[in-house]
Amino acid sequence: MIRLGGDLDIGGETDPDRLAAMHTEFGYTAAYGPYVPVSDTAYIRSYRKAFAAKDIVIAEVGIWKNMIAPEDDIRKANFEYACERFALAEEVGALCCINFIGSVAPGERRGPHPDNLTKYGFELCVDTIRGLIDTVKPTRTKFCLEMMQFLLPDSPEVYLDIVKAVDRAAFGVHLDPVNIILTPRDYFNNGNLIRRCFDVLGPWVVSCHAKDITLVDRLALHMDETIPGKGNLDYAVFLSAISELPRDTPLMLEHLQRGEYAVARDHITTVAKNNGIRLYEATPTH
Repeated sequence: MIRLGGDLDIGGETDPDRLAAMHTEFGYTAAYGPYVPVSDTAYIRSYRKAFAAKDIVIAEVGIWKNMIAPEDDIRKANFEYACERFALAEEVGALCCINFIGSVAPGERRGPHPDNLTKYGFELCVDTIRGLIDTVKPTRTKFCLEMMQFLLPDSPEVYLDIVKAVDRAAFGVHLDPVNIILTPRDYFNNGNLIRRCFDVLGPWVVSCHAKDITLVDRLALHMDETIPGKGNLDYAVFLSAISELPRDTPLMLEHLQRGEYAVARDHITTVAKNNGIRLYEATPTH
């Protein structure tokens, strides 16, 4: 079944037991990992225990740094940070640690650059992922890439090529179909694109992101990210494809404003109900 999760308006709350309770009260059965140093073992242990007690899966820990920056000092610092976040994901028991690969554009975090999509960019991507996995040596957490419009991987087929080239059991797949809707044809027929993603990558999928997209009447071609239900993403197909995976899989809401998470949650819940798709309901262990 699908485990719905996402961010919350938690204010300044840091207590793991209260945070886990807030997730349950909101209807979440999956959560993002904490932003704490991996050295804070007591807090990590408490966080893992509190969420497990509420039957909430830690879906992912984010990195969000440029791992292939052309500046040596920045690239090395970002790689060290990525290793720490990956180690945190392993310690907290997250299903995956996620990042975009980054960009070779100087001074950018993920900026467009022609070399990002070349053979050179592909080999740099593969070598970086291997280095990260071989450094951290995880036993339960997968490293995953976020698919992006102008970074690798930019299609399910390219993602599969990277999976095969990396050749590490600890490398998994994260799906966010909004990020690879690149043309009006994709936009109006995104159900076919979603199915293609799962057909090609299904065995490796460990987590997904939930958002939406709208095509704007503005030149040149312009598409905006928006709240689930306010765009054109075929959520009936998306939810159906996730539910057909051979494991409970998180679907994580992201990038929303205060108050929008409840609206997005209700939209996804309604689409699931209308299409006979079950969302996982937490059963606290005690």
